[in-house]
Amino acid sequence: MDIENMQAFVSVAELRSLTEAAQKLNHLQSNMTAKIKKLEAHYKTALFYRKPRGMELTPAGEILYAQFKQILLLWQDTEMKMRPQEEKLRIGTMQSIVAGEVTRALTMIYELYPQVSVTLKTGTTTEIERLILEGELDIAFVIGYSTSPYIHYQKCCREDLVLVGKGIHEGSDLEQVLQGATIIMLSYGCLYLTQLEKMYQVMQLTHGEVVEVGVFDTMVQFVLMGMGITLMSKKLARQFNVKSYLTVPPTFGYMDTYLITRPNHEMTAIEHKFIEINNTI
Repeated sequence: MDIENMQAFVSVAELRSLTEAAQKLNHLQSNMTAKIKKLEAHYKTALFYRKPRGMELTPAGEILYAQFKQILLLWQDTEMKMRPQEEKLRIGTMQSIVAGEVTRALTMIYELYPQVSVTLKTGTTTEIERLILEGELDIAFVIGYSTSPYIHYQKCCREDLVLVGKGIHEGSDLEQVLQGATIIMLSYGCLYLTQLEKMYQVMQLTHGEVVEVGVFDTMVQFVLMGMGITLMSKKLARQFNVKSYLTVPPTFGYMDTYLITRPNHEMTAIEHKFIEINNTI
């Protein structure tokens, strides 16, 4: 009998749900189902009643739960005593956010915790959410959200949006700027692109080619060279020394930034400190 099977059984018993238990342990639901069936085959008895509202322990399951719980508590205590606690920070963010507050916050974290192990991954909101759900990241900052029931969202701030391109300024005519323009974006899955396409649709305008560049600095350079236009936060525009831009109308003029975690994730001291620093920069 291995620890993973015990953890799977105890999680299903406590949450009364295969789906939630799989989410907690970062397993596929099919894997969780297989582990429970393996235990039932081993003990030659049903351990759960499968009901419409969830999983309920049978009398045999109640006995096994009490035994496994004691074993797991002893195992966890042993791990704590025998393994030094690693200082780690596993975070994700969109590339545009890395360019700003996150980079400076990480610099300060390294000064406070010289031995910290940092994992940093970037991607679109959808990609980062997937990494959180799969357990590869613990906390992340994203723009916008998909209202997944398996992710906890905490709003951090609201960003004003601006259109950037060669010759674009606050006095520019919005329709003339948009009509037929080539759009340059970090990726096709970028929420900035989604927001910009909504603007085109509502204003009944058409744009030219959409160009994916993948690197934020390159995107800024291309639009300032006159290769197209892009949408970004006003804060980022200023950080990249963009001196001239056009503020987006209020209907499309902002996007919210969220801190996301798994609902069951318990924040560590380093994570709390990182978020505290990030919010004060």
